[in-house]
Amino acid sequence: MRGVTTKPINPTDTAQPAAPHAPLNTAPTPTAGHAFEMRFTSTPRGARLARRLAAVRLDAWGIPYGTDAHDAVVVIVAELTANAVQHGHVPGRDFHLRLHATPDGRTVRVEVTDTRTERHPRRPTALEETDGTDEAGRGLLLVSQLATRWDWHPRPDGPGKTVWVEYTLPSWPQR
Repeated sequence: MRGVTTKPINPTDTAQPAAPHAPLNTAPTPTAGHAFEMRFTSTPRGARLARRLAAVRLDAWGIPYGTDAHDAVVVIVAELTANAVQHGHVPGRDFHLRLHATPDGRTVRVEVTDTRTERHPRRPTALEETDGTDEAGRGLLLVSQLATRWDWHPRPDGPGKTVWVEYTLPSWPQR
């Protein structure tokens, strides 16, 4: 078993990356608030990673772990990314997550884009329509209960759709 080293395995190998990867967008701009976006593999593992990175990012933005606002936005991200994997999956295509907090810090917008064109989200109706025995199919119902507003639109730069949710925070303590 080899130990961890900073030296390349083959010192004559020229296939090193030309430049390091760009860091995640963490610095807020005065006019844009906070933003984070990333592509993930359209797998359950990709959805879990998206949820975890969203949780970390929210905490860094001053929406701390364990608060109602943090938990609500993380649940929204979890449901939308799980739907992108389960219902929006196209083999070989990723889904895209974008989080944006408005400059005033009152609203967090979650956008999840997949490449499946023919399957659109259906607005859930009344809570009474579910008999409680289904294991699936309640994600958008939960999202609609947590969200200030939500909808979807066709993906502007290719096939697919973007489901977006806006969540208004009761208060957003700035760090």
